[in-house]
Amino acid sequence: MNLSAGPIAYRDLGDGPPVVFVHGLLVNGEIWRGETGPLVDAGYRCLVPTWPLGAHPEPMRPDADLTPSGLAGLVGEFLDALDLQNVTLVGNDTGGALVQILMTRRPERVGRVVLASCDVLDRFPPPPFGFLAPVSRLPGSLWVTAQLFRIPALLRLPIALGWVAKRPVPREVTDSYLAPIKTSRAVRRDLGKLVRGFDKRHTLDAFEANGDYDRPVLLLWAKEDRLFPLPLAERLARKLPDARLELVEDSYTFISEDRPGLLAEKVKEFAILTR
Repeated sequence: MNLSAGPIAYRDLGDGPPVVFVHGLLVNGEIWRGETGPLVDAGYRCLVPTWPLGAHPEPMRPDADLTPSGLAGLVGEFLDALDLQNVTLVGNDTGGALVQILMTRRPERVGRVVLASCDVLDRFPPPPFGFLAPVSRLPGSLWVTAQLFRIPALLRLPIALGWVAKRPVPREVTDSYLAPIKTSRAVRRDLGKLVRGFDKRHTLDAFEANGDYDRPVLLLWAKEDRLFPLPLAERLARKLPDARLELVEDSYTFISEDRPGLLAEKVKEFAILTR
């Protein structure tokens, strides 16, 4: 699909009420591989884009708006292009920040929101990923970083997957995450643009604006989250008019990696409760 920023690859699975997924930085639609099957079997249509967040297979246009506002707008464009109505929007990690921004600007196609352990308030970006913006200004630095992560042991560091996934992610999946920045200078250009745009003012502004958000929101939060501590979710739950908070045991930020299938079950339960 061609949108204003460039080509967006996506999978369209099943029939029924639409569920649209928004992943985080440096991953792709594979992060939802354990969730789509159960939802399709239950009669949902799953739309799984790979957003331009550093693991996208094709670069965006050189003039693409890859600011948080521009990326949130891209999610809205995607909903418009497929004329999706009453969408269940699922955001994790960086994707949750984009969903929160979208909630303030384009709520009309959204029926309900699931925010699964994500950037919020002053955690955008969360430590230890703040290093990416200054590093991205150094010529060749993102290429070097990508090559270093060919070493499996380095993927378990806090600056890689160590604080987002409690358990090792299959190598074929991490290879798919890292391949674009290893091989494409233009994708590395996109990644540099977007990380330099991350700033807590975006999520702080969304937090204030969403005090009037009138759609139901499920906050599905990893109890052991090391990037987004539980008090952040509790503050967001108090701020949103129609929110419920559910805790996930034995997981870090990537709930769909650590507890595959659990998010699908929670989405189904939430859809029934808010029908």
